[in-house]
Amino acid sequence: MKQIVCNEPGQFEMKEVSQPERKEGNALLKIKRIGVCGTDLHAFEGTQPFFSYPRVLGHELAGDIVDIASNDQGFKKGEAVTFIPYFPCGDCVACRAGKPNCCTTIEVAGVHIDGGMGEYMNVPEYALIHGQGMSYDELAMVEPMAVGAHSVRITEIKKDEFVLVTGAGPIGLGAMAFAKIAGAKVIALDVQDNRLEFAKEHFGVDFTVNALNNPFEAIKEITGGDMVTAIIDATGNKRAIEGNLNFLAHSGRITLVGLQLDTFSFSHPEFHKRETTLRSSRNATREDFDHVVDSMKSGKVNVNSLITHRAKFENMIEDFKTWLDPKTGVVKAVVSLD
Repeated sequence: MKQIVCNEPGQFEMKEVSQPERKEGNALLKIKRIGVCGTDLHAFEGTQPFFSYPRVLGHELAGDIVDIASNDQGFKKGEAVTFIPYFPCGDCVACRAGKPNCCTTIEVAGVHIDGGMGEYMNVPEYALIHGQGMSYDELAMVEPMAVGAHSVRITEIKKDEFVLVTGAGPIGLGAMAFAKIAGAKVIALDVQDNRLEFAKEHFGVDFTVNALNNPFEAIKEITGGDMVTAIIDATGNKRAIEGNLNFLAHSGRITLVGLQLDTFSFSHPEFHKRETTLRSSRNATREDFDHVVDSMKSGKVNVNSLITHRAKFENMIEDFKTWLDPKTGVVKAVVSLD
């Protein structure tokens, strides 16, 4: 089978490798769609934490089951599925606390272990998610939406509160969508007007603010001087992360879902006087995946608009570099294998 390997930053290679046989406790999937996410782009650039090379990228995946043993979950050969691409140990302190998304030895497909940028992949049965009649495109979008949904859930977003989501990429858009579902008044903050317009048109955000145009005053006006009570940062940008405190109301919460390599800092007095709650949001849980699937099936969120760029598998290496350029207007690129 064909497989694309990132041998080192800036270098992909198409390889011919043996087609895998199904492993015990796994389903063998024929991959149909690969969503390209920020993790893949950062890995190619050499700026992704928790990463080593060579690595097969890809964890936003949809495919057909081509081989599976008899199971209690009703999965069958020929069924279109997606899956939760984070594989926990099941025994550590986080797993015992019901938080396998931040397992101490977690293996994320396409990051710690090889992912699905190939024609076939073994996936643990426990990680599978029924397709429920959704398209391959939709199934490949479940994972990034779940990451956004998880950040909203753990931030405990409340109805009618002002929520600022910084970064209008796919994860930020997911957070905006699920903050809206939770009943919040959502403000999108980004440096690109086209991204902000996209967020308003396709994800129904209430307000948009360009971070380059006096955002403090804009957010102050929107909130009647109170500022926002919750911030979800999906930028993974140090300057943006450190600047978030300026927009936060007293008693507010900040959740970091974006990730970057450096150390960041806040003014302790500014942080302290707000009695700020700061937390990170890592991956997602089955609860979040189920919420996303239910929301997609009920029409509360439309993920098809996320896909702005496409490539055939055989052309991906050539096209991939263009997706790093903001001028291309890429929101989400999807690779097809059919």
